[in-house]
Amino acid sequence: MNLQHDRIGTLCEQLRLSTTPDSYVSLADHAARKKLSLADFLEEILKAEVAARQGRTRAMLAKVAGFPTLKTLEQFDFTFVPSLPQAEVRELTSLAFIERAENVVFVGPSGVGKTHLAIALGHLATQAGVRTRFTTAADLMLAMSTALRQNRLAEMLDRAVSSYRLLIIDEIGYLPLPREQADMFFQVIAKRYEKASILVTSNLPFSQWDQVFAQDTTLTTALLDRLLHHARVIAIQGESYRLKDKRRSGLVPAIAATRPEKEAKSK
Repeated sequence: MNLQHDRIGTLCEQLRLSTTPDSYVSLADHAARKKLSLADFLEEILKAEVAARQGRTRAMLAKVAGFPTLKTLEQFDFTFVPSLPQAEVRELTSLAFIERAENVVFVGPSGVGKTHLAIALGHLATQAGVRTRFTTAADLMLAMSTALRQNRLAEMLDRAVSSYRLLIIDEIGYLPLPREQADMFFQVIAKRYEKASILVTSNLPFSQWDQVFAQDTTLTTALLDRLLHHARVIAIQGESYRLKDKRRSGLVPAIAATRPEKEAKSK
């Protein structure tokens, strides 16, 4: 039994240095071989502790984000979607848009990789220490409707909307929203306007968004005004990647891709 090792372990526990008890022996051996000074040895100990804490933080942020699955940009097949401006997407990986509280909008038909790209950028954000939340438009509205009935909407907006530096809302346009939910969605956009970033995906061109938001052109215009004021809009054309194998085998007929409207990019 090494009593000194036990005492060091106890001290580390008191100081909440979770990595040091397991790493200091090997680091001490390394320091002895390299004839490092005590100050260098201490620096290596502290670096290992900081690196471990950062790793735990990144893992926690990725878990809290609520990604349905892990997707990375390296896994994305850019060759399948030649219409996608690859340089623009890779520029987003700097995450500078988050620092500037700008938004990102991916628009295109189902299956062209919008959700993949959203998750990949979101995961990159968590690995950079950015508090991120992923949700679908339907799930977000369901949660907000429940909070409204329980008189907790303001609390829910603060907890689930305002507390994240990057909010990802997937699948806008797949389901129409009733008036109450359309109003609440506008609150989400307005609450984050020029304060924090939103990344959204949609299968509809902006000219059809009023079909989603209770057929209310005025509300939709006000919503888009705030969403797009400081935004990078990336329109994607193509057919579904998920159906490519069945289409090649002839099980699914080729469907002409819907061409998204050309949208102005604004900053």
